[in-house]
Amino acid sequence: MAELPQMTACDVDGIVDSDMNMSGKTDQQKPDGTALIQLDPWLEPHADALRARYARYREFRERIDQSGGLMGDVSKGHSWYGFNCGEKEGVSGVWYREWAPGATYVSLIGDFNEWDRGANPLERNEWGVWSTFLPDGRLTQGDRIKVHVASGDKAMDRLPAYVRRVVQEKDTTHFVGQHWPEEEFSWDHESPKLTGAPRVYEAHVGIAPEEGRIGTFEEFTSNVLPRIVDLGYNVIQLMAIQEHPYYASFGYLVSNYFAPSSRFGTPEQLKKLIDTAHGMGLSVIMDIVHSHSVKNVHEGLNQFDGTDHQYFHAGARGEHPAWGSMCFDYSKYEVQRFLLSNIRYWLEEFRFDGFRFDGVTSMMYLDHGLNRVFTTYDEYFGDGVDLDSIAYLMLANDLVHEINPDAITIAEDVSGMPGTARPVCDGGLGFDFRLSMGIADYWIKTLKENEDEQWDLGNLYHTMTDRRPHEKHIGYVESHDQAIVGDKTIAFRLMDAKQYSHMSVTDQDIDIDRGIALHKMIRLITFTLGGEGYLNFMGNEFGHPEWIDFPREGNDNSFHHARRQWSLVESDQLRYKGLNAFDRAMVNIDIEFGLLSDPFIEQLAHHEDARQLIYRRGPLVFVFNFHATQSYTDWRIPVPDQTDYAMILNTDNKAFEGHGAVDESTLFVWQDVPACGRDQSIQIYSPARSAQVFAPKSAGTS
Repeated sequence: MAELPQMTACDVDGIVDSDMNMSGKTDQQKPDGTALIQLDPWLEPHADALRARYARYREFRERIDQSGGLMGDVSKGHSWYGFNCGEKEGVSGVWYREWAPGATYVSLIGDFNEWDRGANPLERNEWGVWSTFLPDGRLTQGDRIKVHVASGDKAMDRLPAYVRRVVQEKDTTHFVGQHWPEEEFSWDHESPKLTGAPRVYEAHVGIAPEEGRIGTFEEFTSNVLPRIVDLGYNVIQLMAIQEHPYYASFGYLVSNYFAPSSRFGTPEQLKKLIDTAHGMGLSVIMDIVHSHSVKNVHEGLNQFDGTDHQYFHAGARGEHPAWGSMCFDYSKYEVQRFLLSNIRYWLEEFRFDGFRFDGVTSMMYLDHGLNRVFTTYDEYFGDGVDLDSIAYLMLANDLVHEINPDAITIAEDVSGMPGTARPVCDGGLGFDFRLSMGIADYWIKTLKENEDEQWDLGNLYHTMTDRRPHEKHIGYVESHDQAIVGDKTIAFRLMDAKQYSHMSVTDQDIDIDRGIALHKMIRLITFTLGGEGYLNFMGNEFGHPEWIDFPREGNDNSFHHARRQWSLVESDQLRYKGLNAFDRAMVNIDIEFGLLSDPFIEQLAHHEDARQLIYRRGPLVFVFNFHATQSYTDWRIPVPDQTDYAMILNTDNKAFEGHGAVDESTLFVWQDVPACGRDQSIQIYSPARSAQVFAPKSAGTS
């Protein structure tokens, strides 16, 4: 196979030569990580720290370049380690290799040799890599396999580090590997190129069915993909794909990084899901967990070769104090090879279109960012920052975009580390987007502490727009995080137990009316102000009630909260269908007008006492009336352009379970009458607790 050309840096628009500066002109000075200062002068006092983190990246990168570059050996670990077809002395078969430098004896065991620990010992080379060769016919697909690893007086049967399929033994809590040679999969569709902003539908295959059981890849393909397409989302973010022994961990305690979770189906069924999604025009990204690893020794990597420092940091630094998991040592070449190969494997073998990197904040700080609020720039630099992990993230983003320049990478970072979503050549970490996690936290805090009559609209607007300029963000009201057991969905916070009894279309309840109205308004203001992309968790688009709780000992292994109640939105007798219809219409604003890609946001009017907020994004005007009881007739509002306006979205529409008090067919003729500092205005009717969106006639509205 021919090697791809090596590329070393990228600017805002794509990959360019590392000698180019941000203007695209040749510069004699190589990047040193301080280009971020041109965008944010407040970083100037931290120039040395920026140079230090870029220097660590260059140190790792130069070591990698000496062995073939990012597309060389460092990202081909899965083609060498684990089980791979090959030959020995002209005989075809399967090579099995394992890196275990601390081990003193390693043998392959399984169905093929009746689990005899002495039948197939591996040979060790000078680098601590153990290997054995099995001629064709010794292993067959589905054979159960493990590797016996001894170190000193300790010995244990383990799952191979690069194993590609792991299954739970029937009626036990034990897991075993399966020999699962990759077969040529017939891909029918090319990956779609994302041309606009990402509208991300976050989903978990296991909780997708309504019945109390674990869902499958095949069911998700048939039943959920059409819903996502219908709503207008263009990116699916699949959670919990990497194998994890504890289902209730939501997929965040990964044991087997190269194995799609067998509880959902086979690797081929996952490929079929992705291929089908591509045919529907959907990009598919994966929630990838490289921030930590499960502590289990029987299933995971912990103490694999008998030491505590093979893949992880030794001693206390190797254990996450809050998560009870293991922390990778990103400075080690073999750890980099393991993780970078993992990235390449999912991109090439399964054709994922990118990743949402979990736990980035935890990776970047030696204290994992615990109990910190990050209020000053000093907290982003200095001795508390883990330069090795930051350099690894830079390498990971380099690799992703080298394999697929159109791939999407999203950082789950709550700290606001400068440069997270800037190119590596600028001194950034190279992510395309970061999650606007503060917005979701804001909504939870606001709903817990204040009734909507007390919301500070100025603070609301500020929170929606308070993000680092020149870095793209994914805004969201709630992801899976906001609804995990102990918390609630936004809909349930707004309507609580009345969702059980008063959601009938014939039951007009004041609390339900309030909840439905605010659910739409909260989503609309977040969608239109909160970022350059948007995310929704599966089912929350229609106001899914309650919370998420996986079967576990603490709830008598109940699936009651580990499912999605699609029947609620499918019923014509319940009001959930109106919220679903609104979500579809809201998403369509971006489809029609490219709203999320438009950087221009401007507040037009803000009246705290009257509970009024008006702003524009691009050519569109958004009018919010947060007043609980006061509707406004002939309300004169400022508009940015001297043109007539049409209403393109109205939260009060009956189709969205509103009251239908607004005549949406009206053409709003602009008048040469000043309002709120603008020379022109229009007059509208705005019901209490509602929002309307207006587009100028020049924007192509009819």
